[in-house]
Amino acid sequence: MAPDNQEGGPTVATPVRSGVPRPGRNPAFPLPSSPGASQEEIRRQNLGAVLRHVHVHGPTSRAELTTRLGLNRSTIGALAADLAATGLVTEEAPTTARRAGRPSLVVSPRSDRVYAHALSIEADRLRAARIGLGGRILDLREAGRPCGMSALDAVGPLADLVRDMERSVAADAVFVGGAVAVADTTRDPDGRIRIGGADEALGAALGAELAAGPGFVAADMADIAGLAEHVRGVAAGVDDFVYLHGDLGVSAGIIIGGRLVVGHRGHSGKVGHMVVNRDGLPCGCGSRGCWETEIGEAALLRHAGRDPAERAAVAEVLRAAADAEPTARAAVQQVADWLGFGVANLVNVVNPDTVVFGGYLREVFAAGADTVRRRLDEMALPASREHVRLQAAALGRDAPLIGAAELAFDKLLADPLNAGVAGQPGTGQADAPA
Repeated sequence: MAPDNQEGGPTVATPVRSGVPRPGRNPAFPLPSSPGASQEEIRRQNLGAVLRHVHVHGPTSRAELTTRLGLNRSTIGALAADLAATGLVTEEAPTTARRAGRPSLVVSPRSDRVYAHALSIEADRLRAARIGLGGRILDLREAGRPCGMSALDAVGPLADLVRDMERSVAADAVFVGGAVAVADTTRDPDGRIRIGGADEALGAALGAELAAGPGFVAADMADIAGLAEHVRGVAAGVDDFVYLHGDLGVSAGIIIGGRLVVGHRGHSGKVGHMVVNRDGLPCGCGSRGCWETEIGEAALLRHAGRDPAERAAVAEVLRAAADAEPTARAAVQQVADWLGFGVANLVNVVNPDTVVFGGYLREVFAAGADTVRRRLDEMALPASREHVRLQAAALGRDAPLIGAAELAFDKLLADPLNAGVAGQPGTGQADAPA
């Protein structure tokens, strides 16, 4: 029977914006109940609301959950008890009591028991993490990605990393699924840039390689890193923002009204291929003067007099610029000026509240923020620029992994009692703890 309010009718928790914005779905949790929703449907939504709150915000007392979710104490108590009985949360007395009377139990996510696999196929490396409910990274492995390795070719090495992590997982741990973030630009062995990205075949290949469990979702690196910043980073609580990710190429995760804009078959956000300089350099996409030819890593290296293919030198140039070395400083400022040029166009089109700079662009923005802002002020419409905030990403290199985990946890958070598989992916059965 569903928990009731004090008048005896079923109650749905008041929406609180903190969830993962999926395509076509309001990120507020829980979703409003439809007219005529059964008590079981309402109960499921309320269970998801409680679990999502402690997943995003961490250990929370029953009293605070009552206030935040708009449910009465007995309802919160019943929901928390149900989640604890299934091993998704724990309930413990607070370590310090701040007032007289019986203390409110603290509800905490079971990070040690409930987990997702988060993978990333980056421009020059492969990473795999086991991330617990609540967003805690429990284990992390990585390997190099040779030039010319396609995303599908990366499935085997990624699966090896996952199987290596699984050796230390307890037999009763619950695996809820996985997701992989994919960079949309790679380099062939001959040095040429290749434009690619995530597709359904990649998720299917990972699911086949790691046969146990709910399977894998594949998505663009910028989209997933943007989701991470929306849930746990500098854009938490911001419903309209653009996340810019830079490495070999440049792409964007765009969230409008709390929803991720993915476009046809998930290929939106290729802002690096906006043409900004028709007399500029040829781009790997076949066009000329694309934005990423002016602000990508190769552009910075070119302006600094370095080999554009020498990715390891990017950090050296940025350090030299921070030390006021003239050539490096001039290179960063030139890239920052073009960065502001493109941001001004995006601000005029999207009208976001915030623009977040991630990947390599985080360091460019940190070094050239005044130049970016000056160009933005020159070009963007006053109604669009006056309120917009420019922010360096908070989650760093782990943003794609954190965002991938959020995608993987989404089914569990929507229906906490009917998601997850006990046992190890890749074996199809539970093994003894290592």
